[in-house]
Amino acid sequence: MISRLVVCSWLLTVLFSPAAVAQTSPMTPDIPAKYEPPNTNFDYVKRVAMIPMRDGVKLYTVIVVPKGAQNAPILLTRTPYNAAKRTERMVSPHMLGTLPEGDEAFVKAGYIRVFQDVRGKYGSEGEYFMTRPLRGPLNSSRTDNSTDAWDTIDWLVKNVPESNGKVGMLGSSYEGFTVVMALVNPHPALKVAAPESPMVDGWMGDDWFHYGAFRQTNFDYYTFQTTKRGEGNRIPRESYDDYENFLRAGSAGDFAAGAGLDQLPWWRKTSEHPAYDAFWQDQALDKVMAEQPLEVPVMWLQGLWDQEDMWGANHCYAAVEPKDKNNDMNFLVMGPWRHSGVNYEGYSLGPMKWKGDTALQFRRDVLLPFFNQYLKDGAPKADTPPVFIYNTGENHWDRFQSWPLACASGCANKSKPLYLTSGFGLSFTAPGADGKAAYDEYVSDPAKPVPYQPRPVNFADSDAWHHWLLDDQRAVADRADVLTYSTPPLTEPVRIAGAPVVHLVASTSGTDSDWVVKLIDVFPDEMPDDPTMGGYQLALAMDIFRGRYRESFETPKPIAANTPLLYQFTLPNADHVFLPGHRIMVQVQSSWFPLYDRNPQTFVPNIFFAKPGDYVKATQRVYHVRGEESFIDLPVVPGQ
Repeated sequence: MISRLVVCSWLLTVLFSPAAVAQTSPMTPDIPAKYEPPNTNFDYVKRVAMIPMRDGVKLYTVIVVPKGAQNAPILLTRTPYNAAKRTERMVSPHMLGTLPEGDEAFVKAGYIRVFQDVRGKYGSEGEYFMTRPLRGPLNSSRTDNSTDAWDTIDWLVKNVPESNGKVGMLGSSYEGFTVVMALVNPHPALKVAAPESPMVDGWMGDDWFHYGAFRQTNFDYYTFQTTKRGEGNRIPRESYDDYENFLRAGSAGDFAAGAGLDQLPWWRKTSEHPAYDAFWQDQALDKVMAEQPLEVPVMWLQGLWDQEDMWGANHCYAAVEPKDKNNDMNFLVMGPWRHSGVNYEGYSLGPMKWKGDTALQFRRDVLLPFFNQYLKDGAPKADTPPVFIYNTGENHWDRFQSWPLACASGCANKSKPLYLTSGFGLSFTAPGADGKAAYDEYVSDPAKPVPYQPRPVNFADSDAWHHWLLDDQRAVADRADVLTYSTPPLTEPVRIAGAPVVHLVASTSGTDSDWVVKLIDVFPDEMPDDPTMGGYQLALAMDIFRGRYRESFETPKPIAANTPLLYQFTLPNADHVFLPGHRIMVQVQSSWFPLYDRNPQTFVPNIFFAKPGDYVKATQRVYHVRGEESFIDLPVVPGQ
């Protein structure tokens, strides 16, 4: 009996020892045909769908569903920036870790999250257009970003069983552009939308131009977006300092040619349309929104120091506002953020420190309840102010019923002119006929343009790019080609709430010119709580205007040399208080390089292709006497 037990024990040991199990051959390839990591402990389910559009093209779509979700709303973003990557911030078993930082509030609220590659990019089929126009004169096909959004939403509400059939859209920059497109003939299931810093009018004041001056940071974006279906590359540089790189190249067209951009249709389209012709006008979505019925509650989001898309949200809000008869469908938010800063940490920006994480405060306390109201069954009505703006002078959020609080006409308060005066002063009193100098002058030399940030300038430095709009303007205030005007230290606060409007009377000895105007808050010389801010020149609102468009954005004309002429343009919005002890400052210059291409100061048909001999020095004069007053029309709110 004992011997039998011993034999059985020996047999079991032999049969079930590791050596008895079939071994993997040494020549088995180490990359299997398929590998699926276990996900049983994940708190979400991720699916990929190729959603068919009405023309048969399929779009790559990532659907992230909270595990066990039922009757949940869908939050959709359509992107050119890789939907797969946008849904994998971290390799994590938790939905909160795998989705972007800005989605935290929605993840905690149980939303289904969807990202989709726009047609022609990354996993999606079809052809890519930088900004595919709406069907019409510029687009003879059956599809555009409006129809693609409609078809996507239609598929989602029919094929995501965990959803309640309600969809909201959210996205910043290009992703904000696709949100605005979805508001054109919207799908009935689209119940709410929030375009964040949307790219709306690329010529007037968003990515490509500002009032006709071309933004040369675009070149790397052009290659990044249009050289490959996936991620393209930056353009190689000789020097770390892009000031040198662009100056040596010559015109913007010369730089583009040297980088091989003539191969890219989008660059050719851009360079063939330097003026505000039908190509740009027909794509301006604020004009489109003005013609659309207001069917979807929409919250327009903007950063007060948005270095890329400062135009879109503000102008779409203004275009739609007349339709909002009950003041409960069209909303405006402006936070103390950089471009897309609403989706990241918002404690500070550049040298400025805010009261808490302003971006998280907004996402959690304003944006989420606003979306819940329209998307979650039984959710309470949100306490959403029609206008929610951060007061950057007093450091707190303001809640308003309308915007702006002051303007030239039609507002509760009328704007107040702040005049440039002789002796480089500023005054709310108009200049008289006192025999003082009629103008100040400087020489603008295209060979030595004013840098937009302290050199060296490197477009790849994302940190510098994020906060350059807040850089200390003392870096250029004393240049001979920059005029600086200032008030004495204020004895009482000055509150502005709206968009300052430039009324610049100026002349040039050339036949074309750019005009850069900056509105600045100058801090007291002594700041005991933060000595580094003593005398800081904080820009609040700045922009550039290309002089050839003084009479018409569509039809450029030479400037009459040595003739005082009025240049009028609007600066970005501000909600700010100039505090006692601070000074108000205005700076005027004629270049902002290399962010904007140089004006040759000789009129040529297309500045993109100006020749070396076209670039000439010019004597610029800024006038400040009766009858030729230069001033900033400030949206002053009295008694606040």
